[in-house]
Amino acid sequence: MAVIEWLADNAFVKDIMIMAKPALFNIYFALASIPIGFPLAVALALGKNSTHRLLSNFCRGYIYAFRGSPLFIQFFMFYSIALSMNRAYWKPWGIDDIVLHPLFLGPVVLIFNTSAYAAEIFYGSLRTVSKGETEAAMAVGMSRWQTFRSVTWPNMIRLAWPAYTNEVIFLFHATAIVYFTLPVINEQKDLMNMAGELFERDYNIFLHFSVAALYFLVISIGIFWIAGMINKRLNRHLLSDASVKIGFKPNYMR
Repeated sequence: MAVIEWLADNAFVKDIMIMAKPALFNIYFALASIPIGFPLAVALALGKNSTHRLLSNFCRGYIYAFRGSPLFIQFFMFYSIALSMNRAYWKPWGIDDIVLHPLFLGPVVLIFNTSAYAAEIFYGSLRTVSKGETEAAMAVGMSRWQTFRSVTWPNMIRLAWPAYTNEVIFLFHATAIVYFTLPVINEQKDLMNMAGELFERDYNIFLHFSVAALYFLVISIGIFWIAGMINKRLNRHLLSDASVKIGFKPNYMR
């Protein structure tokens, strides 16, 4: 009973319990952005590598624009544009509550941003795929789609996966600024908002923001673990470190 009472009165444990729900909003923003941002990034990488000049220049401009401007400003710009178009476009259709809602607009901005960064990663890995393998595939009669599916895509995603894992982590960390730029509706507070609100009550900045940082750290470890399992699956054809054994076995008999 004494331990339970101590846990109930402990400020650190209280913060962990209070910030459990806000952490779900950070996870939501990341999970809502990756399923669309990933294929969009692959399409942008292929477009940038295309021989079609107009398509290639468009993809290059898109990537440069979102990689060259701060995410904080992108949130402001998208919200300002959506707000200015409210009376003319969103309100007559009755979708103004959806378009201007942070749970919709937040993932939209994150999708545009992460797709630009991930596209550059995929483009770099695409350029490093061995031409000999693609030429060999074409030589045995494979079509361009078959070559991409069987040769280019597996090699591209395998080479890009470690760097893309970092981009997913950066994306999750970037969710900390969503509610700094977009309006907070009702109880929709993420980790940073809740930490700031608790700080205004007792000015204990170290405790509250340390708990928020702990949540980011624990969830990031989970992301690394999932990404590591996928990476292991992608490289299953390679020898694992566990299968390589170094030992000393002298040969006395010849």
